[in-house]
Amino acid sequence: MSESPRRGRLAAVWAILLALAALIALIEWSDREETGENLLYANRMLLPAPIEQLGAIEIAVSGTLHRFERDKAGVWFWHGIHTGTEGAHEHFTDPDAARRIDKALAGLGRARIEREFPLQAQGAEFGVTTPAMIVLVYRPNDPKPLMQYAVGDIAPDTISRYVLPVGSTAVVTIPNYQIDNLLGLVEATAAAARRTPQRQ
Repeated sequence: MSESPRRGRLAAVWAILLALAALIALIEWSDREETGENLLYANRMLLPAPIEQLGAIEIAVSGTLHRFERDKAGVWFWHGIHTGTEGAHEHFTDPDAARRIDKALAGLGRARIEREFPLQAQGAEFGVTTPAMIVLVYRPNDPKPLMQYAVGDIAPDTISRYVLPVGSTAVVTIPNYQIDNLLGLVEATAAAARRTPQRQ
């Protein structure tokens, strides 16, 4: 009679141990899956580094270059329009502009690659061979671009935009609103600068 309760308790202990082992295995597997998903997410980002690690972004639109930089405190400011003909250029800074720039560039930092297409010999079908817009990103205090992007046509679905990371063998698409946001930033910042007296 005493042997049976002892066996019952032993079986219960083993059952608990097996359940704990199964739970630990499930947690470890779940962690590995989550890590894999995070790595995949990181690999699908358009920018080569988090926006917090960038020091400047240049946006060239129809031959006019707009440069946005971080100051020593990490606040974004508009470095001015560079057309290649002006002798001097302005540095436009104010809290409203800083917030506007930060919001638009933070959005760009979240841009994810949607699809990839092999770059054809000409690339004309994507509009990246003679782009109307080029984006260059820089690390802080580095005159050499970390990455350059040729912005092409709007895709047939009308919600995506073709972008060529310069040097890549593939054209990618990102949401077109990301490009619209950058164009809006350039227009709004330049307009605000025209309304505000500049100090060199």
